[in-house]
Amino acid sequence: MKIGVLGSGTWGTALARMLAINGNDVVVWSAIEKEVETLSQKRAHPNLLGMKIPEQIVFTGDIKEACIGMEMIVFAVPSVYIRSVAKSAKDYISSGAVIVDVAKGIETDTLKTMTEVIADELGDVRLVALSGPTHAEEVAKDLPTTIVSASRDEDAALLVQRVFSNNVMRVYANSDILGVEICGALKNIIALAAGISTGLGYGDNAKAAIITRGAAEMSRLGMAMGCDIKTFYGLAGVGDLIVTCTSIHSRNNHAGFLIGRGHSPKRAIEEVGMVVEGMNALPAAMGLAKKYGVDLPIINAVDAVVNGNANPADVVDSLMTREMKIENI
Repeated sequence: MKIGVLGSGTWGTALARMLAINGNDVVVWSAIEKEVETLSQKRAHPNLLGMKIPEQIVFTGDIKEACIGMEMIVFAVPSVYIRSVAKSAKDYISSGAVIVDVAKGIETDTLKTMTEVIADELGDVRLVALSGPTHAEEVAKDLPTTIVSASRDEDAALLVQRVFSNNVMRVYANSDILGVEICGALKNIIALAAGISTGLGYGDNAKAAIITRGAAEMSRLGMAMGCDIKTFYGLAGVGDLIVTCTSIHSRNNHAGFLIGRGHSPKRAIEEVGMVVEGMNALPAAMGLAKKYGVDLPIINAVDAVVNGNANPADVVDSLMTREMKIENI
């Protein structure tokens, strides 16, 4: 297929490489001219050490070149840029093209998921959310990985499943696109909590509790929004939650660790050096909790630390001394 990838970060570039190896014609767009020049000439990404970019991949700073005539468009920019990029690309996207979103987040002002934001700008298009436990660093090394292709359009979900699958990438289809996207956004916040816990010097017991109760919070909100409970205990839910809360590759986990060690959120983001989507998702998560009347203690605690300047150790104490309850989701 002819595929345009909008965004040349680690995830966009790793996926572009895989799609090219799968036999597709791939054009990658970046808004940063220097980035286009470097990737084109060096055929390597500075944050994906050891990965060679196939010569057939074309890099461009012209979004028109990455969209016109493409049968599939992959949105791989950070969540805060999804709307503006969709608006810029709108006039160049072919009718019938399948739009694949791989960004994970919720828009702060509208509380919409990324595919909903794209639909706002592009109108009636075929939308798929591709999400799961997938660090770019491992995909770039061809390490075994699984992911979920989610869409209300079954044919679109199955097409993405076929295009992205190979002997190291196994893709599962799912019709619960809203649930998959809610999982993708909220798990980053829980990963911040896991990182803060480690930074404070707490052990595996605390991390296991954060992952488990975090999954309960994610599914509780998802159920209130009409999602399928099974999604939250599948690859896009628990699967992505585990890898993001435990992996050395996780930006959110690392940023949380730095905060737990005493860094300010701003300083933590600067030291990570890349987008920390959990921070971006916090305001929307708090908005959704209020809108649907759902209690999210861990997410509230992370918000208190990141946006309320609360002391992490004091917040943990507040969590541990909450009113006793029966365990439920």
